[in-house]
Amino acid sequence: HPTSCCSVAEIMSVLYFHTMKYHYDDPRNFNNDRFILSKGHAAPALYSMWVEAGFLKESELLSLCHVDSTLEGHPTPKQQIVDLATGSLGQGLGVACGMAYTGKYFDKSSYRVYCLLGDGEMSEGAVWEAMSFASFYRLDNLVAIMDINRLGQSDPAPLQHHVEKYQKRCEAFG
Repeated sequence: HPTSCCSVAEIMSVLYFHTMKYHYDDPRNFNNDRFILSKGHAAPALYSMWVEAGFLKESELLSLCHVDSTLEGHPTPKQQIVDLATGSLGQGLGVACGMAYTGKYFDKSSYRVYCLLGDGEMSEGAVWEAMSFASFYRLDNLVAIMDINRLGQSDPAPLQHHVEKYQKRCEAFG
């Protein structure tokens, strides 16, 4: 999925190196911000961020999708800093909501949960149910980011590049 990787590279770079609070020397630190790559097929872009952050050696990228590699085509908890196996489109935001709810109401922590979604999965009802949940529980520690690249599996995403339509739908949840 090279186009998915290309369309998220800058977003992920800004998140990892300029936005998220993260102890790179302690990837399981309780206070680290969380990141869910809901569009799991963009995993190679995530892995390249890990190289820049020092989690992986660049040479390890050559093992991508090998049978004995931890670098699979989608992120999995086999990797030390992954909380959720993604790839079933539409599931990431719901899990991110659960993490944000836990952080806000149980852990009473300041960590934020970032969820990067693709426009192809915005056709999944579970995404909109998660937005309703996030609004109802006022999850101000949740950041949902949509990668609007217009590219679906075999056809353009239904709303294509009409960002204002996505915006209106999201705003409808409050």
